[in-house]
Amino acid sequence: MAFAPKVGCGVKLGGLILLSALAAHATTYCVTIAGLGGEPDYEQHFASWANEIDKTLKGGGSDVKSDVLTGAKATKANLQTMLGALAKLATAGDSIVLMMIGHGSFDNVEYKIELPGPDISAEELAALLDRIPAQRQLVVNMTSASGASLHALQKPNRTVMTATRNGTEKNATVFARFWVEALRDPAADADKNEVISALEAFTYATAKTKQFYETQKRLATEHPAIDGGDKQGPLMAGRFPLMRIGAIKNAANDPVKQPLLAKREQIEQQIDNLKLQKAAMPIDDYRKQLSVLLLELAKTQEELDK
Repeated sequence: MAFAPKVGCGVKLGGLILLSALAAHATTYCVTIAGLGGEPDYEQHFASWANEIDKTLKGGGSDVKSDVLTGAKATKANLQTMLGALAKLATAGDSIVLMMIGHGSFDNVEYKIELPGPDISAEELAALLDRIPAQRQLVVNMTSASGASLHALQKPNRTVMTATRNGTEKNATVFARFWVEALRDPAADADKNEVISALEAFTYATAKTKQFYETQKRLATEHPAIDGGDKQGPLMAGRFPLMRIGAIKNAANDPVKQPLLAKREQIEQQIDNLKLQKAAMPIDDYRKQLSVLLLELAKTQEELDK
Protein backbone atom coordinates (compact mmCIF):
# COMPACT_ATOMS: atom_id res chain seq x y z
CA MET A 1 0.00 0.00 0.00
CA ALA A 2 1.22 3.50 -0.86
CA PHE A 3 -1.08 5.06 1.68
CA ALA A 4 0.43 6.14 5.01
CA PRO A 5 -1.18 7.63 8.13
CA LYS A 6 -1.43 11.39 8.55
CA VAL A 7 -3.43 13.97 10.46
CA GLY A 8 -6.23 16.08 8.99
CA CYS A 9 -8.20 19.03 10.28
CA GLY A 10 -11.00 21.49 9.57
CA VAL A 11 -13.09 23.09 12.29
CA LYS A 12 -16.52 24.63 11.63
CA LEU A 13 -17.66 27.66 13.59
CA GLY A 14 -20.65 29.84 12.75
CA GLY A 15 -20.92 28.29 9.31
CA LEU A 16 -17.31 29.17 8.39
CA ILE A 17 -14.27 26.92 8.41
CA LEU A 18 -11.40 28.14 10.55
CA LEU A 19 -8.15 27.06 8.99
CA SER A 20 -4.95 26.26 10.80
CA ALA A 21 -1.68 24.87 9.60
CA LEU A 22 -3.14 21.40 10.02
CA ALA A 23 -5.54 22.12 7.16
CA ALA A 24 -2.64 21.59 4.79
CA HIS A 25 -2.60 17.94 5.81
CA ALA A 26 -6.03 17.18 4.33
CA THR A 27 -5.33 14.51 1.75
CA THR A 28 -6.85 13.32 -1.51
CA TYR A 29 -6.60 9.54 -1.78
CA CYS A 30 -6.86 8.17 -5.33
CA VAL A 31 -7.36 4.55 -6.31
CA THR A 32 -7.28 3.50 -9.97
CA ILE A 33 -8.12 -0.02 -11.10
CA ALA A 34 -7.87 -1.48 -14.61
CA GLY A 35 -9.94 -4.63 -15.06
CA LEU A 36 -9.92 -7.38 -17.65
CA GLY A 37 -9.47 -6.51 -21.30
CA GLY A 38 -10.59 -9.75 -22.93
CA GLU A 39 -7.98 -9.21 -25.65
CA PRO A 40 -4.26 -8.35 -25.27
CA ASP A 41 -4.65 -4.94 -26.95
CA TYR A 42 -7.45 -3.89 -24.61
CA GLU A 43 -5.55 -5.25 -21.63
CA GLN A 44 -2.51 -3.17 -22.53
CA HIS A 45 -4.55 -0.02 -23.15
CA PHE A 46 -6.44 -0.32 -19.87
CA ALA A 47 -3.29 -0.92 -17.82
CA SER A 48 -1.43 1.86 -19.60
CA TRP A 49 -4.20 4.41 -18.98
CA ALA A 50 -4.45 3.42 -15.32
CA ASN A 51 -0.71 3.73 -14.81
CA GLU A 52 -0.65 7.10 -16.57
CA ILE A 53 -3.41 8.38 -14.28
CA ASP A 54 -1.51 7.17 -11.23
CA LYS A 55 1.75 8.77 -12.40
CA THR A 56 0.08 12.08 -13.23
CA LEU A 57 -1.79 12.31 -9.94
CA LYS A 58 1.35 11.58 -7.94
CA GLY A 59 2.89 14.67 -9.50
CA GLY A 60 -0.03 16.87 -8.52
CA GLY A 61 1.07 17.75 -5.00
CA SER A 62 2.30 16.24 -1.76
CA ASP A 63 -1.26 16.07 -0.41
CA VAL A 64 -2.30 13.63 -3.15
CA LYS A 65 -1.76 9.93 -2.44
CA SER A 66 -2.37 7.59 -5.36
CA ASP A 67 -2.28 3.84 -5.86
CA VAL A 68 -3.11 1.62 -8.83
CA LEU A 69 -4.20 -1.97 -9.45
CA THR A 70 -3.59 -3.52 -12.87
CA GLY A 71 -3.10 -6.95 -14.39
CA ALA A 72 -3.17 -9.89 -12.00
CA LYS A 73 -3.24 -7.51 -9.01
CA ALA A 74 -6.53 -5.93 -10.07
CA THR A 75 -8.63 -8.36 -8.06
CA LYS A 76 -11.75 -7.88 -6.02
CA ALA A 77 -9.88 -8.91 -2.87
CA ASN A 78 -7.11 -6.37 -3.43
CA LEU A 79 -9.58 -3.59 -4.14
CA GLN A 80 -11.54 -4.49 -1.00
CA THR A 81 -8.31 -4.43 1.01
CA MET A 82 -7.28 -1.06 -0.39
CA LEU A 83 -10.65 0.61 0.21
CA GLY A 84 -10.86 -1.05 3.61
CA ALA A 85 -7.53 0.50 4.56
CA LEU A 86 -8.83 3.92 3.54
CA ALA A 87 -11.88 3.42 5.76
CA LYS A 88 -9.45 3.38 8.70
CA LEU A 89 -6.98 5.95 7.38
CA ALA A 90 -9.06 8.74 5.82
CA THR A 91 -10.67 11.49 7.87
CA ALA A 92 -13.84 13.47 7.24
CA GLY A 93 -11.78 16.35 5.81
CA ASP A 94 -10.08 14.17 3.20
CA SER A 95 -11.22 13.35 -0.32
CA ILE A 96 -11.52 9.98 -2.06
CA VAL A 97 -11.27 9.34 -5.80
CA LEU A 98 -12.02 5.90 -7.26
CA MET A 99 -11.36 5.46 -10.99
CA MET A 100 -12.26 2.30 -12.89
CA ILE A 101 -11.16 1.30 -16.39
CA GLY A 102 -12.05 -1.82 -18.34
CA HIS A 103 -15.06 -3.89 -19.32
CA GLY A 104 -18.27 -3.60 -17.37
CA SER A 105 -21.25 -5.92 -17.58
CA PHE A 106 -24.96 -5.42 -16.98
CA ASP A 107 -27.52 -8.22 -16.95
CA ASN A 108 -30.51 -5.85 -16.61
CA VAL A 109 -30.30 -6.29 -12.85
CA GLU A 110 -26.75 -5.73 -11.67
CA TYR A 111 -23.66 -3.90 -12.91
CA LYS A 112 -20.19 -5.40 -12.38
CA ILE A 113 -16.66 -4.48 -13.43
CA GLU A 114 -14.90 -7.54 -14.81
CA LEU A 115 -11.77 -8.43 -12.82
CA PRO A 116 -9.38 -11.39 -12.58
CA GLY A 117 -11.29 -13.90 -10.46
CA PRO A 118 -14.63 -12.74 -8.98
CA ASP A 119 -16.10 -9.52 -10.37
CA ILE A 120 -17.28 -6.73 -8.08
CA SER A 121 -20.71 -5.10 -8.32
CA ALA A 122 -21.71 -1.46 -8.00
CA GLU A 123 -23.59 -2.30 -4.81
CA GLU A 124 -20.48 -3.84 -3.28
CA LEU A 125 -18.39 -0.83 -4.29
CA ALA A 126 -20.95 1.52 -2.76
CA ALA A 127 -20.84 -0.39 0.52
CA LEU A 128 -17.05 -0.13 0.62
CA LEU A 129 -17.12 3.60 -0.12
CA ASP A 130 -19.86 4.17 2.46
CA ARG A 131 -17.45 2.99 5.16
CA ILE A 132 -14.86 5.64 4.25
CA PRO A 133 -15.44 8.77 6.38
CA ALA A 134 -14.11 11.23 3.77
CA GLN A 135 -16.96 13.63 3.11
CA ARG A 136 -15.97 14.37 -0.49
CA GLN A 137 -15.91 11.38 -2.82
CA LEU A 138 -15.57 11.05 -6.56
CA VAL A 139 -16.16 7.90 -8.61
CA VAL A 140 -15.13 7.92 -12.27
CA ASN A 141 -16.39 4.72 -13.87
CA MET A 142 -14.91 4.55 -17.37
CA THR A 143 -15.96 1.00 -18.23
CA SER A 144 -18.49 -0.16 -20.78
CA ALA A 145 -22.06 -0.33 -19.41
CA SER A 146 -20.90 1.99 -16.60
CA GLY A 147 -24.12 4.00 -16.69
CA ALA A 148 -25.81 1.07 -14.99
CA SER A 149 -23.69 1.71 -11.89
CA LEU A 150 -25.00 5.23 -11.31
CA HIS A 151 -28.02 4.40 -9.19
CA ALA A 152 -26.16 2.14 -6.76
CA LEU A 153 -23.19 4.50 -6.35
CA GLN A 154 -25.07 7.76 -5.92
CA LYS A 155 -24.97 9.33 -2.48
CA PRO A 156 -24.91 12.88 -1.05
CA ASN A 157 -21.37 14.34 -1.26
CA ARG A 158 -20.35 11.66 -3.77
CA THR A 159 -19.98 12.66 -7.40
CA VAL A 160 -20.37 9.80 -9.87
CA MET A 161 -19.20 10.04 -13.48
CA THR A 162 -19.67 7.32 -16.07
CA ALA A 163 -18.47 6.78 -19.62
CA THR A 164 -21.93 5.61 -20.71
CA ARG A 165 -25.40 6.86 -19.89
CA ASN A 166 -26.87 3.40 -19.27
CA GLY A 167 -26.11 -0.30 -19.11
CA THR A 168 -26.97 -1.00 -22.75
CA GLU A 169 -23.92 0.84 -24.12
CA LYS A 170 -21.67 -2.20 -23.90
CA ASN A 171 -18.93 -1.49 -26.44
CA ALA A 172 -15.39 -0.75 -25.25
CA THR A 173 -15.10 2.93 -24.32
CA VAL A 174 -12.49 5.57 -25.22
CA PHE A 175 -13.46 8.00 -22.45
CA ALA A 176 -10.55 6.84 -20.24
CA ARG A 177 -8.05 7.79 -22.92
CA PHE A 178 -9.29 11.37 -22.90
CA TRP A 179 -9.62 11.48 -19.11
CA VAL A 180 -5.86 10.87 -19.01
CA GLU A 181 -5.39 13.76 -21.45
CA ALA A 182 -7.58 16.02 -19.35
CA LEU A 183 -5.33 15.57 -16.32
CA ARG A 184 -2.29 16.61 -18.36
CA ASP A 185 -3.57 19.29 -20.75
CA PRO A 186 -3.63 22.88 -19.39
CA ALA A 187 -6.47 23.51 -21.86
CA ALA A 188 -8.73 21.50 -19.55
CA ASP A 189 -8.43 24.34 -17.01
CA ALA A 190 -11.34 26.29 -18.45
CA ASP A 191 -11.44 29.03 -15.79
CA LYS A 192 -7.63 29.41 -15.81
CA ASN A 193 -7.24 29.21 -12.04
CA GLU A 194 -4.46 26.61 -12.41
CA VAL A 195 -6.65 23.90 -10.90
CA ILE A 196 -8.34 21.28 -13.09
CA SER A 197 -11.56 20.38 -11.33
CA ALA A 198 -13.35 17.07 -11.78
CA LEU A 199 -16.00 18.90 -13.81
CA GLU A 200 -13.40 20.49 -16.09
CA ALA A 201 -11.74 17.11 -16.65
CA PHE A 202 -15.13 15.52 -17.37
CA THR A 203 -16.12 18.32 -19.78
CA TYR A 204 -12.80 18.03 -21.61
CA ALA A 205 -12.94 14.23 -21.88
CA THR A 206 -16.58 14.30 -22.96
CA ALA A 207 -15.87 16.79 -25.75
CA LYS A 208 -12.86 14.76 -26.93
CA THR A 209 -14.91 11.55 -26.87
CA LYS A 210 -17.62 13.15 -29.00
CA GLN A 211 -14.98 14.48 -31.40
CA PHE A 212 -13.42 11.02 -31.68
CA TYR A 213 -16.61 9.43 -32.97
CA GLU A 214 -17.30 12.32 -35.32
CA THR A 215 -13.78 12.19 -36.76
CA GLN A 216 -13.97 8.43 -37.17
CA LYS A 217 -17.43 8.82 -38.74
CA ARG A 218 -18.78 6.24 -36.35
CA LEU A 219 -22.00 6.08 -34.42
CA ALA A 220 -21.23 7.07 -30.83
CA THR A 221 -21.56 4.06 -28.54
CA GLU A 222 -20.83 5.95 -25.31
CA HIS A 223 -22.37 9.07 -23.82
CA PRO A 224 -20.70 10.23 -20.56
CA ALA A 225 -22.93 11.22 -17.65
CA ILE A 226 -22.66 12.81 -14.19
CA ASP A 227 -24.93 11.54 -11.42
CA GLY A 228 -27.56 10.47 -13.88
CA GLY A 229 -28.52 14.08 -14.68
CA ASP A 230 -28.82 15.21 -11.05
CA LYS A 231 -28.36 19.00 -10.97
CA GLN A 232 -26.09 18.69 -7.94
CA GLY A 233 -23.69 16.43 -9.82
CA PRO A 234 -22.01 19.13 -11.95
CA LEU A 235 -22.02 21.58 -9.04
CA MET A 236 -20.21 19.13 -6.79
CA ALA A 237 -17.78 18.16 -9.56
CA GLY A 238 -16.95 21.81 -10.15
CA ARG A 239 -15.89 22.15 -6.50
CA PHE A 240 -13.68 19.04 -6.57
CA PRO A 241 -10.03 20.00 -7.29
CA LEU A 242 -8.41 17.13 -9.17
CA MET A 243 -5.13 18.37 -10.65
CA ARG A 244 -3.00 21.44 -10.00
CA ILE A 245 -0.82 23.01 -12.69
CA GLY A 246 1.57 25.94 -13.03
CA ALA A 247 2.30 28.09 -9.99
CA ILE A 248 -0.41 26.38 -7.95
CA LYS A 249 1.26 23.02 -8.52
CA ASN A 250 4.52 24.49 -7.26
CA ALA A 251 2.72 25.88 -4.21
CA ALA A 252 1.30 22.43 -3.48
CA ASN A 253 4.86 21.12 -3.20
CA ASP A 254 6.11 24.05 -1.10
CA PRO A 255 5.70 23.36 2.66
CA VAL A 256 5.50 27.10 3.32
CA LYS A 257 2.69 27.67 0.83
CA GLN A 258 0.73 24.47 1.38
CA PRO A 259 -1.39 25.96 4.22
CA LEU A 260 -2.18 28.99 2.02
CA LEU A 261 -3.22 26.75 -0.86
CA ALA A 262 -5.43 24.68 1.44
CA LYS A 263 -6.96 27.91 2.72
CA ARG A 264 -7.63 29.17 -0.82
CA GLU A 265 -9.38 25.95 -1.78
CA GLN A 266 -11.48 26.01 1.41
CA ILE A 267 -12.54 29.62 0.78
CA GLU A 268 -13.46 28.78 -2.83
CA GLN A 269 -15.62 25.92 -1.56
CA GLN A 270 -17.29 28.27 0.93
CA ILE A 271 -18.05 30.74 -1.85
CA ASP A 272 -19.60 27.99 -3.96
CA ASN A 273 -21.67 26.77 -1.00
CA LEU A 274 -22.82 30.31 -0.28
CA LYS A 275 -23.95 30.77 -3.88
CA LEU A 276 -26.02 27.59 -3.60
CA GLN A 277 -27.74 29.03 -0.51
CA LYS A 278 -28.36 32.47 -2.02
CA ALA A 279 -32.02 31.88 -2.89
CA ALA A 280 -32.86 31.00 0.72
CA MET A 281 -30.96 33.91 2.30
CA PRO A 282 -31.75 37.60 2.88
CA ILE A 283 -29.88 39.44 0.12
CA ASP A 284 -28.02 41.66 2.58
CA ASP A 285 -26.70 38.67 4.50
CA TYR A 286 -25.62 37.02 1.26
CA ARG A 287 -23.74 40.10 0.07
CA LYS A 288 -22.09 40.61 3.45
CA GLN A 289 -20.85 37.03 3.68
CA LEU A 290 -19.75 37.00 0.05
CA SER A 291 -17.81 40.24 0.54
CA VAL A 292 -15.97 38.80 3.55
CA LEU A 293 -15.06 35.63 1.67
CA LEU A 294 -13.92 37.45 -1.49
CA LEU A 295 -11.71 39.76 0.57
CA GLU A 296 -10.18 36.80 2.39
CA LEU A 297 -9.66 35.03 -0.94
CA ALA A 298 -7.88 38.04 -2.41
CA LYS A 299 -5.59 38.30 0.62
CA THR A 300 -4.78 34.59 0.45
CA GLN A 301 -4.04 34.76 -3.27
CA GLU A 302 -1.76 37.75 -2.69
CA GLU A 303 0.23 35.72 -0.18
CA LEU A 304 0.43 32.79 -2.59
CA ASP A 305 1.74 35.05 -5.35
CA LYS A 306 4.66 36.33 -3.28
